[in-house]
Amino acid sequence: MNNWVTHAIREINADYQRSADTHLIRLTLPAFPGIHIYLKDESTHPTGSLKHRLARSLFLYGLCNGWIKEGTTIIEASSGSTAVSEAYFARLLGLPFIAVMPACTAKRKIEQITFYGGRCHFVDSPCQIYDASETLARELNGHYMDQFTYAERATDWRGNNNIADSIFRQMASEPYSEPEYIVMSAGTGGTSATIGRYLRHQGHQTRLMVVDPENSVFLNYWQDGDNQRRSETGSRIEGIGRPRVEPSFIPGVIDDMMRVPDCATIVAMQWLETILGRKVGASTGTNMWGVLSLAAQMRDAGQTGSIVTLLCDSGERYLESYYNPEWVAANIGNLSEARLALQALLK
Repeated sequence: MNNWVTHAIREINADYQRSADTHLIRLTLPAFPGIHIYLKDESTHPTGSLKHRLARSLFLYGLCNGWIKEGTTIIEASSGSTAVSEAYFARLLGLPFIAVMPACTAKRKIEQITFYGGRCHFVDSPCQIYDASETLARELNGHYMDQFTYAERATDWRGNNNIADSIFRQMASEPYSEPEYIVMSAGTGGTSATIGRYLRHQGHQTRLMVVDPENSVFLNYWQDGDNQRRSETGSRIEGIGRPRVEPSFIPGVIDDMMRVPDCATIVAMQWLETILGRKVGASTGTNMWGVLSLAAQMRDAGQTGSIVTLLCDSGERYLESYYNPEWVAANIGNLSEARLALQALLK
């Protein structure tokens, strides 16, 4: 291993040691007596999202595999959050970084990428990000990180302070220390693969529920095993849902899946703001709808226990989209029925 690679790995490890773990927030909801709900707040990472963990792992994976060297241009296909985090680590190592993203990506994410010294390359459709990234990597003799392929293999799912290990350590003193469910939405599928594998490796009885937004093929693939499924329309919930089956999505580790309508996502996101006193991203709204649906099922069955999900990123990134009523009306639709459905869950 050359001196620069050794230095780069030390820099990333030192950055990790300077970072604290993320908080686990317990929600008190009178509608669900005996059911404790927890949010692991990934928005407190230095780059503001769950993807900070993934970016760190992808850089270490690329360095240890010999794919990233001094001066290598890093290219990533992303809906924004992974690119923000990778731009942070690229700057840490002094490497050029290009994010390939749909033109509709939230403006705040674009600003953060450029703040960390990255450059944005825009495409018209989410389906075009893969080919555009591969082309740029060839033309620039760079390294295409390809989070959608390597997310599930770059993270050590057996332990080593991965997100599942962190959740169980933080839950150790809670009344229901082993959750009935962990609820997770899928973008690359890497986090759900890590959690699902960890649960099996550790012998936990916790079930993994993956929630999927509209226009995503993950749920269909989980049901029928057709990995050639494609969607002509990309997900309207940034960061989760995919128009094709990604290599990092591992259906065999998932116990159950749920389709969450986009209107329900927005309503749950808005409701959670009233509980926390701060804004959360739309993917957290998808997670939360799944949690409330499961909590209602447990309550109606007379069950008690705990449910854990993730607060993936801050809503401050989406002030011009998901927190803009005009944008929601034009792009998501009328929320009235979803609000009624939420009231029914919280009866």
